[in-house]
Amino acid sequence: MKPIIAVIGSENAVSKESLDVAEEIGSDVARNDCILLCGGRGGIMEAACRGAKAAGGLTVGILPSLDKKEANEFVDIPLSTGLGYARNSLVVSCADAIISLEGRAGTLSEIGLSLCNNKPVVVVKGSGGVSDFLESGRDELEFGDRIHAADPGKAVDKVLDIIKKLDRQ
Repeated sequence: MKPIIAVIGSENAVSKESLDVAEEIGSDVARNDCILLCGGRGGIMEAACRGAKAAGGLTVGILPSLDKKEANEFVDIPLSTGLGYARNSLVVSCADAIISLEGRAGTLSEIGLSLCNNKPVVVVKGSGGVSDFLESGRDELEFGDRIHAADPGKAVDKVLDIIKKLDRQ
């Protein structure tokens, strides 16, 4: 079975640097023969899907509405839910691991749900938003050992290493 890696982050007001990193991470996901999962819309999600598609990968978007047309153009499989932000629970529960970039409240909810479901989270250093906040303070958190940090070009390798370790347990 191919690993499913969720890439999470903000839809709006995202820096160009974070979009570039998200696109590269999407490409890395595909090159490592993994499936890219996301919320299916714009911003970080679209950039990650664009990168995965350019590298020949498969992309899945779990959408908050019932309208599949709201999926970005790089989503292969749009799954409409009608659940609004509650769809974040599906993004997390379907993934083997999560990579978080620049984000806000929605991204934070996905990280929280990941931790509640014992899913590994890799925050991308320097990407901004809640990812940087958690990366800088994770040592003080009771669950900080489940939040990992990686440089932009190493996020997928880090996730795959974590998945392999969990599979051996």
